[in-house]
Amino acid sequence: MRVVAKKILRDFREKYHDSEEPLKTWYKEASNADWKRPDDIRAEYTRSSILKSGRVVFNICGNKYRLIVDINYSRHWVFIRFIGTHKEYDNIDADKI
Repeated sequence: MRVVAKKILRDFREKYHDSEEPLKTWYKEASNADWKRPDDIRAEYTRSSILKSGRVVFNICGNKYRLIVDINYSRHWVFIRFIGTHKEYDNIDADKI
């Protein structure tokens, strides 16, 4: 998969240093993944959430942070839509951000 907007991850890691290794790991795994449908993600990330909009929410640092991505399965693109604290996540509409 090609991860688009990874600068968002870099900026977040600079602000929340404890997220650096988990985000690097997620990025590496996502870049090497061959997800064809949401079930492929759920098989690998059992604690992820597939939203009704098709977006996926990943828990980072034991659910301390939330990462929302929009995936184009046919083109193998992962678009980063949001990364934030759990509290920040609670204040947004994950299907629309």
